[in-house]
Amino acid sequence: MSEKTTEFSSWAIVELLGHVRMAGMVSEEERFGCKMGRIDIPTDDGKFATQYFGGGSVYRLTPTSEEAARAVAKRNVPQPVHQWELPAPPSGPVAPSEFSQSRARQDIERDESEDDLIF
Repeated sequence: MSEKTTEFSSWAIVELLGHVRMAGMVSEEERFGCKMGRIDIPTDDGKFATQYFGGGSVYRLTPTSEEAARAVAKRNVPQPVHQWELPAPPSGPVAPSEFSQSRARQDIERDESEDDLIF
């Protein structure tokens, strides 16, 4: 018996592992030597943002109407990625720390002696 599969192409809501929810026109496409999901997400400017996903990451797929998919897409706009960096270190000389090396040695010695205590 031969197995016949039909390619999926429909407006849908897709939920992926990692708590990602997207909605748009979903279809299958061959990429990198394997079948992948493709979702064309409607944007406010009338265009579409395309994203691909692996089938193994799909938690739930809900076929729906175009109107419902557009409404969900509008509420689930992903935030752009922002680079996060530490502030630049201060330039110039740095004041000596209040926590001196001798104080650090005392604290280490005290901690080691407490290891011998039995409670």
